[in-house]
Amino acid sequence: MTWRKRIFDLFFVSLLIVILGPVLIGLLLWLLWKEGRPLFYVAERMKGVDRPFALWKLRTMTVVDSDSGVSGGDKQARITPTGAWLRARRLDEFPQLWNILKGDLSFVGPRPPLRQYVEADPELYRAVLKSRPGVTGLASITYHRHEAALLARCATPEETDAVYRRICVPAKARLDLIYQRHQSMCYDFDLVFQTIGNLFRRRG
Repeated sequence: MTWRKRIFDLFFVSLLIVILGPVLIGLLLWLLWKEGRPLFYVAERMKGVDRPFALWKLRTMTVVDSDSGVSGGDKQARITPTGAWLRARRLDEFPQLWNILKGDLSFVGPRPPLRQYVEADPELYRAVLKSRPGVTGLASITYHRHEAALLARCATPEETDAVYRRICVPAKARLDLIYQRHQSMCYDFDLVFQTIGNLFRRRG
């Protein structure tokens, strides 16, 4: 990550914490009333082949004893009504401002992968994770809906994992590497504005 990109992240995350802090507090109180504890979902993700970190989100699913893998149709029944509302607006990702502040994430970059997929294809992710993982990015914007549709048809964890490994991982990696080759501050601004535009269109 360049020093310009880091300054960009620190400036805007500080601004958003000040502006959106009251919104986050309101969401936490609403979640506490509607769903109870825990309020947060904390999961391991990777920012390098051997560099794990704790990714923070607002909890959108019912709690189970063990949970692994990406979300597919097999987990659909666990998404709470409150969680579905948060996911549709990507408000569940508010706590990732903390990850940006710590330097685990950037605003723009590849989505941070699970350890199991990095260990299965370390060379691919060694290339992809030369870019700091991000809250949004080229793959998130252009592939997210297709990925969600593919995984929603999966009925078991094993099917979800197979589809994700075979189709989604290489497709997203290609897009992440395209972003890496063309990364600039102007491109990052463009992707952030595209993300905001997509959220408003989705709400509409």
